[in-house]
Amino acid sequence: MTGLPLLELRGVTRRFPGVTALDAVDLEVRAGEVHALIGENGAGKSTLLRVLAGASLPDEGEVRVDGEAVAFRGPADALARGVTVIYQELTLVPHLTVAQNIYLGIEPARSGILDRAAMRHGAAEALEQVGLRVQPGSLVSRLSVAQQQMVEMARALVRNARVLALDEPTATLTPHEVDRLFERVDLLREAGTGIVFVSHRLDEVRRVADRITVLRDGERVWTGPAADRDDAALVRAMVGRDVEYPRQPAAGPPSGPPLLEAEGLTREPAFRDVSLKLRRGEIVGLAGLVGAGRTEVARVLTGAERPDRGRMRLDGEPFRPRSPGDALGRGVVYFPEDRKRDGLVPRLTVRENVTLSVLRRFSPFGVVRRGAEARAARAAVAEVDLRPPEIERPARTLSGGNQQKVVVARGLMAEAGVLLFDEPTRGVDIGAKAELHRQIRALADGGRAVLVISSELPELLALADRVVVLREGRLTGRISGDAMTAERVMALAVAG
Repeated sequence: MTGLPLLELRGVTRRFPGVTALDAVDLEVRAGEVHALIGENGAGKSTLLRVLAGASLPDEGEVRVDGEAVAFRGPADALARGVTVIYQELTLVPHLTVAQNIYLGIEPARSGILDRAAMRHGAAEALEQVGLRVQPGSLVSRLSVAQQQMVEMARALVRNARVLALDEPTATLTPHEVDRLFERVDLLREAGTGIVFVSHRLDEVRRVADRITVLRDGERVWTGPAADRDDAALVRAMVGRDVEYPRQPAAGPPSGPPLLEAEGLTREPAFRDVSLKLRRGEIVGLAGLVGAGRTEVARVLTGAERPDRGRMRLDGEPFRPRSPGDALGRGVVYFPEDRKRDGLVPRLTVRENVTLSVLRRFSPFGVVRRGAEARAARAAVAEVDLRPPEIERPARTLSGGNQQKVVVARGLMAEAGVLLFDEPTRGVDIGAKAELHRQIRALADGGRAVLVISSELPELLALADRVVVLREGRLTGRISGDAMTAERVMALAVAG
């Protein structure tokens, strides 16, 4: 690992509307090393990979290959310079063969005619290098995820990749498949390939990484040899920031027995044996990294998905909703992460969005009573403090924070007692976040049971009375009181 780095980022900054995803980040990848990239959700890892792949251009800074500044105008430019990124969502074409996928876009030809023999021979050699024993003529759709991942690596080798970035490569693999993958990584390292290894699993980072870079809120906060920091220090580096939002304490202790409870809830492969209880007057935070199974749990609780096993009870009675509408009719409402796609009808007015789920209430004979509907809508938007409270305004013209308030108002219109929020403040500014936090606290203080899923630890710690942590679909801990710290939550999320 000596000499000029194969790849360098120098002061790379990438901005999107309202957010700086990368802020003057430096990174170097040397020949024959595995450089791990870690950080919590939203730290900037995915954006950095897109810059490496040529899929996203930096606003400032530069990318250097072999010491020479380059300007990737797209993924083809990065591939031509030997930089390949294998994303967690694989990019193979299922109905093509292994060989066709490996040579897609660089098919060998003789006199303008596709040289199938050369393609099969070259694919076989690449497959042997990555240790995958499948025929080049096999359809990719018939391969396992682990085998498809190896095909992606073989494709990189055929393109003479000198830098290979792996994005959460073990997320869907069995322990045996993980071992096989790491064997291939070791072989590539010995051959002089520089590898970027993105993972939230610290035990796996320990197994393969020579160096580690920690990102936090788009900034590089530490780079060094893997042996120089223990897991506790890495976790502190990932979450070591001040809480950004004021604490929202409960008006009083939760009252009565659980309003909604789940026991041994399982939906393979997303999550297994999850148990939780929601009481009136409390906010429970559901923490975990992307892919931990948080959203899938909420979807089962609200009937969007059916559990494989386990049981639920609502107000002491068996609860097995057939659909979100069924759950809503029984007082359980889910506020989805993507409010524009799943929570709002942007072209409709605020009034129409707020009353959409209970429109029958205002049309007993098939004709909507507009006056009654408008009065109810005004009352609902007043409860969430929509400003300005213009109910005839198209929802698409509202800010992100106000759009979220409209979604909440519709749930309140349904007189729901259980509120499940999935990333409730994503895409809203800091002022709107603090206001939404106050609203969510007020809803709980008003006697509702609230579950909040959030990738922002400061948000969970500001809102939640207690936190339940998931890791890879399994519940790894329940935290409350003084133990409810960012470091403790992250430790449970990455190490169990």
